[in-house]
Amino acid sequence: MIEKPSRDVGLFWIDSINKGGGIAGILIEPIVIDAMSDMRTYRQGVLDMMLKENVLAIFGGYTSASRRAVMPLVTLNGGLFYYPTCYEGRECWQHIICTGPIANQHSFDLIPYMVENYGPRAYFIGSNYVWPKESNRNARRWLKDAGGELVGEAYMPLGLDHFDPIFRDVKRQHPDWIFSTVIGDSDVYLRQQYIKAGFTPDKLPTASLTTSEMEVKMMGFEYGEGHILSAPYFQSLSNPANERFVEKFLDSPYGESGVTHYNMEETYLAFLYFQKAVERIVMAEGPPALTPANVRRYSADLKLTADESPEGAVHLDANNFNSWLTPKIGRFTGKGQIEVLFEQKHKIPPLPYLLYPNRGRCEEDGLHLPGGKVVKAAS
Repeated sequence: MIEKPSRDVGLFWIDSINKGGGIAGILIEPIVIDAMSDMRTYRQGVLDMMLKENVLAIFGGYTSASRRAVMPLVTLNGGLFYYPTCYEGRECWQHIICTGPIANQHSFDLIPYMVENYGPRAYFIGSNYVWPKESNRNARRWLKDAGGELVGEAYMPLGLDHFDPIFRDVKRQHPDWIFSTVIGDSDVYLRQQYIKAGFTPDKLPTASLTTSEMEVKMMGFEYGEGHILSAPYFQSLSNPANERFVEKFLDSPYGESGVTHYNMEETYLAFLYFQKAVERIVMAEGPPALTPANVRRYSADLKLTADESPEGAVHLDANNFNSWLTPKIGRFTGKGQIEVLFEQKHKIPPLPYLLYPNRGRCEEDGLHLPGGKVVKAAS
């Protein structure tokens, strides 16, 4: 549901670049592997890309489980992996570039917003893997700081649909709102059973980091209306760069999704960053210097202007290679689009170890521990 349209954005970008003569005169050849949301297939696909296809960079993944499955292989083989979606932070890898938000760039604002506007009592529901659990660890901290109360927390295995016991507990606990870190097909089941259980957003809204225009389009607009999403990008953002992006993509042969959403846009940003890094290398050292290590090195502090980025100006942190971006909070309308309720006044730096100050500081060469030791590929 999410990765296919994000792949289509990549193919759309490649087609556009090649029609314009490539990057610095070099045409892009896409190698596409369907990982089927299977971790073994992810790992084999990434190995094939690096060892058989000799790719310059790899783009993809949606779950943190997929990222963690491939990153050791990318590191061992000197590759480069662009990860284009939100994740939990608490990592410092030297062969990855992340273009989506981490906890201090979305739930940090979302949780106090929900407490202030909907009430202090929260119930957390997540998919049962690393991203929701670590995201909720952050959210519990923000909830406590905002004077809120966690009245319940539950997790469901990916792909399963048995939310009835959880919703029975929700009715017993009487929260003011639900914080959902349920993803993919499970998110569809959650929304369907939420309505079946008799809940409505005027009395019990859900706040999510991942329920996008795509999920709502597939479920039906009534499943999204009144619910909250925190993300740096919404299709409805009114600016020239986004209007061009939405129009050109949806009018292209690749736009069968019918909507754009945050993961597609963050994938698009990954390719824009890649393009600028390649141009830098070719200008400075020539095409023979195009290696995965050089692409990452030349990506430090790369900037995309508000005229280039659909979500507004962003740039890559020179140390941890995550994105500086502007958090936003919005509410779904009855037409499946999002009205902006809150937007930060400036870009927010990515702080992957915000909850773990004693772990050290993520720099370009590794995690610098308080005693001076540097750890490579730290998780």
